[in-house]
This record gives sequence, C-alpha cells and structure tokens, in this order.
Amino acid sequence: MSSTFRIACIAGARPNFMKIAPIMRALAHSKVLEGVVIHTGQHYDKAMSDTFFGELGIPEPFLNLGVGSATHGRQTGQIMITFEEAMDTIAPDLVLVVGDVNSTIACALVAKKLGIPVAHVEAGLRSFDRQMPEEINRVLTDQISDLLFTTEEAAAVNLAREGIDAAQVHFTGNTMIDTLHHMLPKLDAGPALAEVSLDAEFGLVTFHRPSNVDEPATLGQIAELLVAESQRIPLVFPVHPRTRNRLHENGLWKSLQVAPDLHLLGPLPYTQFLGLVQKSRFVLTDSGGIQEETTWLGIPCLTQRTSTERPCTVDVGTNTLLGEDFGATHRAISSILDGTYKSGSRPSKWDGRCAERIVEILEQALPDLCPQV
Repeated sequence: MSSTFRIACIAGARPNFMKIAPIMRALAHSKVLEGVVIHTGQHYDKAMSDTFFGELGIPEPFLNLGVGSATHGRQTGQIMITFEEAMDTIAPDLVLVVGDVNSTIACALVAKKLGIPVAHVEAGLRSFDRQMPEEINRVLTDQISDLLFTTEEAAAVNLAREGIDAAQVHFTGNTMIDTLHHMLPKLDAGPALAEVSLDAEFGLVTFHRPSNVDEPATLGQIAELLVAESQRIPLVFPVHPRTRNRLHENGLWKSLQVAPDLHLLGPLPYTQFLGLVQKSRFVLTDSGGIQEETTWLGIPCLTQRTSTERPCTVDVGTNTLLGEDFGATHRAISSILDGTYKSGSRPSKWDGRCAERIVEILEQALPDLCPQV
C-alpha cells in the first residue's frame, strides 16, 4: 500500500490561481498528501496565467493541457477529453477542483466517471440565476463531489436544500482570503498608478460578465456611466481582454479613451491589482471574488448585478448589489464620497487558515475514500 495520496489540483482560469496557491502551500507540509497542479489552459494569456503562477508561488504545473479559449460547450468538452487522456499519467487518488469555471465541472465529471473521488473548494455558493454559466457549473459540481468545502455559512443551507449529505460538507473559510492575507505585504499599486500618472483618490472598475458586456445596450449604459462618474472622481479601469473586444466591436472604446479622468489599463498582476483595490475609495464591479476581497480589506464594493452568490459580503461585508439600475450606482457612489456608506466586518473563518483546515480534513478522509491505496 502507498503511504501517500496524490491530489490533482485543477487550475484553469485566473480566479482559480488565487484559490489553489494556499492549498499547494499547505499540501507541501503534509506527510501523507502529495499535491500536483494540473493547468487546463482555460486562461492562456501570460497576463492572465503565467504571471499569477510566479507571483503567488504556485509550483510549475505537472501538466498543462493547453485547451485555450472556445465557446462554453466546446471548451468544457475539450477539457474533459484532454484531462481524461492524461489521467494515466497523473494517476491521482483525488481530484480537487475550485470555484465555478468550466475547468471545475469538466475535471470533476471526468474524475467521477473514472471512479476517482472529487473535492470541491468554494462549494455551495448560489446566485439562484441559472442564466449564469457559473451557476450551472457550481450546482453540478456540488452534486458529484465527495467532499465539499464552504466559504460561508449560507452555503451549507443551499447544499442541504439540494440533498447533499451534511457529513460531506465542511465549513473551512475562504482560500481567496488566505492568498490575500499571505500577499498583503507585497501589494503595490505604485506601478499601475504611475502608468496612468494618477496621484489622487480614485475608484476602481472591473466588468467582464456576459450579462453586462455582451448586451450592446447594457454595455453602452456602462460606458456612459463611467464617463459621467469619472467627472466626479478619477476612475481606473483595468480592462479584461473580452471586455475590450466588446467595447471595440460596439464603437465605445474611443469614448472611454478620451474621457480625461477615466484611466484604461490592461490586465494587471495580482499584487498590482489588489494594491489598487486596497488604495481605492471604492470598487465598481461585476466580479465574484472581488466582492470577497473588498469585504476583507474594508473597501466599499458596488456590484452591478442582480444577484450574488456571496451573500455574506452584502449581509456582513462592504458589498452592495445594484442590479441593473445605474441611477442606484450614481447614488451609491455619492454615499461613498459623502461618507455615509455602510461599514462592514470580516466573515467568520476568513482568517488566512482555510487551506490548512482543508488539508487536515483531506488527511483524515482520504484513507476511507481511497481504501485501495
């Protein structure tokens, strides 16, 4: 019998990297678990992938499947094909997936079809919006996972409602916050602010979700909003490649470029981007993870979405859901600028030790999950 268990940790897209990094550090200290990183290649741009591996200290991938970009169905299918073909080489005792991207559900499905246990980190989050591809990925991954690690207490309620055995569910905290906690001394907004020659207070902007950037009318409203709000406070906007393409396609890029206090950047390394978050007056976003990072840092977060899968950031933290009402966005920015915006606190177990808890549970659970090893 083997004395160690091999954990294949799946990383495919930029949000995964921050969640995998602390787990790999914790696995490195285990005497009975061996962690290997499998990069699906879902994000292949250096600014979206390689830079993060270096910054966060993630080990070189054991394999890079090199899948690249495609439609949701094609990309998910291609990940499944290439991951299954690599399973004899990887030889995992457990496949650990994080978050809700296509790599998450694709690799979980392959593992279960081959009889290999699956652990899902960040389980039980629900927006209750089945129009979001990520929501489909979350729900299905949780249904086939053997171990489910949750970031907030509401997640257990969601999983119970969906028939998941409570014995499989473990409230461990948030690995995204582990990474933020670990990297805090290295956060540095300086290079990004120097690039746009900005030394005043500012708001930070990110948009990338299909519901905002793929609908021309909505994207046009967002562009108008940013131009208008930048007249009240300078805005810094690191533009996701997908969003940049949509802005060009809809003839909106030039109007943003010529706005004097709207500063456009490309994708940024983790330390620079989170440095900007830390220095900003507020963040206007449609991201999921940024809702968590702003809550931990105590920075107001304005989320231009109708739902959030991270309700504790609203109930406990600094986040506000704005829906599709851009007037609400204007009013929320006003409340921040005049000092009347709500304050928040940090949710339970967001203490930088989530990955350690996950590894402890894996060490206890693997002998029963893999009795043949």
